[in-house]
Amino acid sequence: MDEEFAVESDGLHQAVELMSRDFAAPPGLHLPIELPRFGIGSTAALNSLAPRILGGAARLGEATSFAHMDPPTPWITWAIALWNASLNQNLLHPSTSPAARQMEERVVAWLAPFFGMNGGHLTPGSTVANLTALWSARECAGITDVIASENSHLSIAKAAHILGLGYRSVPIDANGSMDAARLPANLSKSALVITAGTTSTGAIDPLGLAGRAAWTHVDAAWAGPLRLSKYADLLAGIELADSVAVSAHKWLFQPKESALVLFKDTVRAHTAVSFGGAYLATPNIGVLGSHGAAATALLATLLAWGREGLAQRIEHCMDLAQCFTDFVATDKRLDLYAQPQTGIVVWRPEDERSFDRLTNQLPVGSTSTTTISGVKWFRNVAANPNAEIDLLVSSIQGILAERA
Repeated sequence: MDEEFAVESDGLHQAVELMSRDFAAPPGLHLPIELPRFGIGSTAALNSLAPRILGGAARLGEATSFAHMDPPTPWITWAIALWNASLNQNLLHPSTSPAARQMEERVVAWLAPFFGMNGGHLTPGSTVANLTALWSARECAGITDVIASENSHLSIAKAAHILGLGYRSVPIDANGSMDAARLPANLSKSALVITAGTTSTGAIDPLGLAGRAAWTHVDAAWAGPLRLSKYADLLAGIELADSVAVSAHKWLFQPKESALVLFKDTVRAHTAVSFGGAYLATPNIGVLGSHGAAATALLATLLAWGREGLAQRIEHCMDLAQCFTDFVATDKRLDLYAQPQTGIVVWRPEDERSFDRLTNQLPVGSTSTTTISGVKWFRNVAANPNAEIDLLVSSIQGILAERA
């Protein structure tokens, strides 16, 4: 037997031990330009790559990490990812993933009811989830165009293009949500995409619009998990949609790549996007062919934490966002774009000359930027339960005081 395919306890223990070290990011990759003729061995490769992979990565769980929708992941998902890699299950075939397929079905059955849906499947991200939902809309409802707010995710316009559908954007209101008054009068051939948590500001489009079009899809990639928390009512009306997309690798704290596409009528939707083949025992559903067992890590997390454990972490993130919002709103040197709806705080210095200085001096990974109506704003995203807001606040205060 080739030992490279066996369980190597010493090597795996070493991999875990290396994760606990504090590597400095090396300058450059320092890797061969061409594929080496001879290998250096697995242990040597592990030691060589640790500073580059572990030292060169962004630390999403650090106390100052508050910039993006990418959360840290719980250790149980690391363990499951290791198991998944060792088994290499392929959910395309029941015979190559007997347990993993059942686990995906179970985790979907756990989550779908929170959105008023009755089933669905996992995808690598909400870009694929949105594409799958609009593909189903085209096949099931005969839509010819897609309508979404001008703040919708780029994957919506991308999906319309791939599917050969027209695309129209609707202006937003002062809070960054779709302006319902600007919708076209006739939606009988349209898929209306309602965004629950826009990327730039976290705004929620009016969910009361669900049902007005031939098909309603809710892109809840960011804010969807609020349905499992005390903030569930922020997404009231989502249950009236025909389909919903949720990113598990955002507020469900999963590793990339993990998302769900959920349907009101799953049998009809899945049938519309299924294909058979001579080598398949069951029809292939959705965009993906071969794909791995992403649901096992999500199921493990939900089993470990339960609904209450998940809600507690999401609610803590919302508290962190509110704490930072209170600081911005009360400091006269800063302007708040709007009261955050879903844990995304958008702000800027009142003195525009301070913007670049703040950009260059804020802790790395603490703050991102976005442009709204041609104006640059700072953006902080409450995806990290380990964030310490006092560190960010004191940093901003110190930078602003330098000029005072």
